[in-house]
Amino acid sequence: MVENALEAVTPSAPPSGGVNTAGLADFLRKFFAPLFLVVVSVVAIFFLFTREITRFVQFIILAVAIGVIFYVPNVIEVTARAIAGALGIK
Repeated sequence: MVENALEAVTPSAPPSGGVNTAGLADFLRKFFAPLFLVVVSVVAIFFLFTREITRFVQFIILAVAIGVIFYVPNVIEVTARAIAGALGIK
């Protein structure tokens, strides 16, 4: 009985093929990029109408930095590989 419980808790090896992530970055880019642009536009318009120019400039700088992640090719892939390497995942 204890052996069965240990087998259930012990992580099993992943399938020989692994997880298929081909096209995942493109899917994420196509899904979140338009949503990101809508949110940035609405918030920017809000800051302009309330005449908070300092906050508007700060927000635009942050939005451009985040936008680079969505629109520059291979940034998501390189970042994911770096995080996986730091965690010891091949």
